[in-house]
Amino acid sequence: MSGTTNIHPYGEKQLDFDKRYLEMAHIWAKNSYCIRRQVGALIVKNRMIISDGYNGTPSGFENICEDEAGKTKPYVLHAEANAITKVAKSNNSSDGATLYVTSAPCMECSKLIIQAGIKRVVYSDDYRATEGLELLQRAGIEILKMEKE
Repeated sequence: MSGTTNIHPYGEKQLDFDKRYLEMAHIWAKNSYCIRRQVGALIVKNRMIISDGYNGTPSGFENICEDEAGKTKPYVLHAEANAITKVAKSNNSSDGATLYVTSAPCMECSKLIIQAGIKRVVYSDDYRATEGLELLQRAGIEILKMEKE
């Protein structure tokens, strides 16, 4: 492939694999300590999972995502941000990869997705704000919403 990445490496079976990777992201979300909403993410490139993440507090912080009033603490990281920063610490590159995430990305995560070179985003649940998806569309990133089965 000489340095290029096929964003549809499974050909006619791509949707089947998209569904399975998204199911895996839903399973991964269960690792989150957050009470209000658990979100999981996988980054897949060249038929390999190169990173994963779920929403939670930064390394070394207590695993409590909400304050006494039930509001999400401002330093909680989204699943996408955790997966992207995790791949950044590895020897892998997310350039040309697909991000599978259980919830549509917010604006901040969409900026990270663009900068990380991710070319596809597959998600199942809508997020309260749509600006993140709009930014991804503007950047030419392929977006696919799949219902959770």
